[in-house]
Amino acid sequence: MNMISRLLASALCGLGLAALSLNPLAAAPGDNVIKIGALFSVTGPAAFLGAPEAKTAQMVADKINAAGGVDGRKIQLLIKDTAGSPEKAVALARQLIEEERVLAIIGPSTSGETMQIKNLCEENQTLLISCAAAEVIVNPVAKYVFKTAQNDSAAIAWIYRHMKEKNISRIAILTGNDGFGVAGKKQLEDAAKAAGLQIVANEVYDRQATDLTDILTKVKSASGVQAVVNWSIVPAQSIVAKNMRQIGLNVPLYQSHGFGNRKYVEQAGVAAEGILFPASRLLVAHELPDSHPQKAVLTAYLKEYEAQFKEEASAFGGYAHDALLIVVEGVRQAKSTEPAKVRDAIEKLKNFVGVTGTFSFSPKDHGGLGLDAFEMLTVKDGKFTIYKP
Repeated sequence: MNMISRLLASALCGLGLAALSLNPLAAAPGDNVIKIGALFSVTGPAAFLGAPEAKTAQMVADKINAAGGVDGRKIQLLIKDTAGSPEKAVALARQLIEEERVLAIIGPSTSGETMQIKNLCEENQTLLISCAAAEVIVNPVAKYVFKTAQNDSAAIAWIYRHMKEKNISRIAILTGNDGFGVAGKKQLEDAAKAAGLQIVANEVYDRQATDLTDILTKVKSASGVQAVVNWSIVPAQSIVAKNMRQIGLNVPLYQSHGFGNRKYVEQAGVAAEGILFPASRLLVAHELPDSHPQKAVLTAYLKEYEAQFKEEASAFGGYAHDALLIVVEGVRQAKSTEPAKVRDAIEKLKNFVGVTGTFSFSPKDHGGLGLDAFEMLTVKDGKFTIYKP
């Protein structure tokens, strides 16, 4: 039985009555709905992330509700569009917490937005299951804050290990100036020395940049650059690839796990061929053996999403899928909608198979994923595929 089926079955079996919340802002137990807020960048520069996340979250909520909800209580999913603005994310989070009295917030889509509302959720004892990747979201651990995207450090470990296998020792680092880029830049720098890598060029670009030729020309002039690592989640990921090709910078291009949307490949065109990046297995589910523990969950999600929305699923939708189901599983395990009890239950979840990976949380780990949540992928003939040496 896959994860969704198990959740739906458990919802029908009953969870017990909801307990009185200790959080004065949480919804009253007599409410016949479980209010869950969702902050996604449905529009704006990060819409590649937020749009599939919003669609996925609503699809999962509708499916659970169609099966009877959770112990007879329907999920009321309140999706708000942040447009990628940290300021708007704060205002909408306040609205969800203070006016809607939600049990949890899933999202935001980006690390910068998440960091702006992290303390707000913590102070109000509102569960936050972020769909962003920056490790600072969960390190240091905040009691009510979790995330579903893989850790930056794990992605960097995959990239640097691959470079070592290719005898690459001199690299250039490019990062966007948003929250994801800033956090990734520090981790790339910190991990390089231990990996035996020398950073010979290190450039930051504006997240709204439309041409990076000048920066890449500087990189090309740096002595002995053997590979480029680009760390961002914005359309500039495609621009880097195109500009490298245009100026003849013919070295391997590594991208972060934020490259996991085929729209980036479409925008880069032929320049995307050969790009290397660690990512979740959603993008290559068809290549996995039937015995793989994620195969059934990934296949079910892909089939449902692509049938309903007539577009390819992305890793970002997977983050929202997992975030919502983790909250539901927390309610089921806690047999309560009291925030503190649901929080404790999520912290105890082990081997929870999701789209992004298999989650095992603990009091010291609110990310819940290890290195095995990644595969090294590449682009071949315009499609993602597992990298094979």
